Amino acid sequence: MRSLLTTLALVGASLVAPAAPASAADPALAPTPPMGFNNWNSTACDINEQMIRDIADLFVAKKLKDVGYQYVNVDDCWADATRDPATGRLRHHPVRFPSGMKALADHVHARGLKFGIYSSAGTLTCTGTMPGSLDHEEIDAQTFADWGVDYLKYDNCHHAGRPALERYTKMRDALKKTGRPIVHSICEWGQNKPWEWGKGVGHLWRTTGDIVDTWARTVEIVKENAPLHAHAGPGHWNDPDMLEVGNGGQTTTEYRSQFALWAVMAAPLLIGADLRKISQEHLDVLLNEEIIDVNQDRLGVQATAVRQQNGHWVFVKALSGGDRAVALFNESEATATISTTAQEAGLPPSAGYTVRDLWEGKDAQSSGAISAAVPPHGTAIFRVKAA
Repeated sequence: MRSLLTTLALVGASLVAPAAPASAADPALAPTPPMGFNNWNSTACDINEQMIRDIADLFVAKKLKDVGYQYVNVDDCWADATRDPATGRLRHHPVRFPSGMKALADHVHARGLKFGIYSSAGTLTCTGTMPGSLDHEEIDAQTFADWGVDYLKYDNCHHAGRPALERYTKMRDALKKTGRPIVHSICEWGQNKPWEWGKGVGHLWRTTGDIVDTWARTVEIVKENAPLHAHAGPGHWNDPDMLEVGNGGQTTTEYRSQFALWAVMAAPLLIGADLRKISQEHLDVLLNEEIIDVNQDRLGVQATAVRQQNGHWVFVKALSGGDRAVALFNESEATATISTTAQEAGLPPSAGYTVRDLWEGKDAQSSGAISAAVPPHGTAIFRVKAA
């Protein structure tokens, strides 16, 4: 988060330490990419406990829980500016979260959901408004565990030039020491290639700088994250940052592309929109169960871009049971017919194939061709099965 604002001068010093982690994070905590919500993209520091309670309630009311969303995560600015002088523990912000984080976690858990929190592997968080966890890993991890935290987004600001692997491994070990299962989300912005060392240190790692709600940034992030497919798998995921679907800066076609591409890239699906305000049209994008099933497929394969030419992309994701998800992505400014074949998608020879359009929920039969007229900035997505 906000890397260029606070730590650009220290990036070169934040080198990865050579030692391998000694005790791996439990991959069973994230067998599929995490699904949930984080408030940062829509509200930043404008948060309070009632908002987060409302979001948890809306997970149930809007059927998000039913399709797999489970983490309700609070980002920066939840804590008091100083630690408790008697215990050294982090404290909840007295105005924004007067009832405390344990009560908030209890509210989330009572709805069958999980609760996530935020800190930074530095002396301060990225806004500089609350203490970071550098050199306080054990006490902070135990505090989070005592509150009932299930997910930690661990940022990279104010790191004092300390090696990234050292800092994230210390928190990994501290979380494990608590005995509570807590997903460890490494938010290191991809600066020290966490895909090369993050497996076993965390359950997911940011591969890019922050997303913003523009089409240009969405495409930029796709191009950064897509080549890293070999590093993802069950319990260890590439994270191209949160979803912008519903925040209002892009068209519905563009939001559908982000959702489909994040799904085939086996990315975490963390809603960044304010669910109290989201339109039904954009909520329907987030509720597409067949695309979610592609994302949550237990084989845990991130799609490969098998072809890219003139802004026309073909992504293929292997699925358990032998099916393939195929996404035809049109980065360009003109409608284009994008095509591939069952053979290129890695399907076995067959007398025919069922090609299911996951936006339309309709099946078509094919002898092997997979094709669509894709609008500018659009993505067609199919599930293809041999007959």
